[in-house]
Amino acid sequence: MNRLLSVLCLSALFAAGPLLAHEMHGQPMHGGVVAEAGHAQFEIVARDGVLTVYASNHGEALSTAGATGKLTVLSGSAKREIELKSSGVDLLQGKGTLAAGDKLLLNVVWPGQSPLTARAVVK
Repeated sequence: MNRLLSVLCLSALFAAGPLLAHEMHGQPMHGGVVAEAGHAQFEIVARDGVLTVYASNHGEALSTAGATGKLTVLSGSAKREIELKSSGVDLLQGKGTLAAGDKLLLNVVWPGQSPLTARAVVK
């Protein structure tokens, strides 16, 4: 009986992992705004004049090796484009700032793959 109970408890723990990962899906982990495209989820964070884009796939870091990107920022009628370069395991970075209400269009390309495009609005 104890063995059966142990197996059931262990099974419940293994089953909870994907549920917790799904619960966090779409939630900002770094204080930014989340945008999704294809297999990737991006979190865009603006701090001290640096824009950092964290890339993940179902909660796991997504390598940005060789990837490039462009973030188009629409502020009212003004439009800015910010180039993003790989800067770490799962990061793209560029220089710029964001303000509440800015509309974002993120375009990320990995070598040999179709571009991914994601949209978000800064809150």
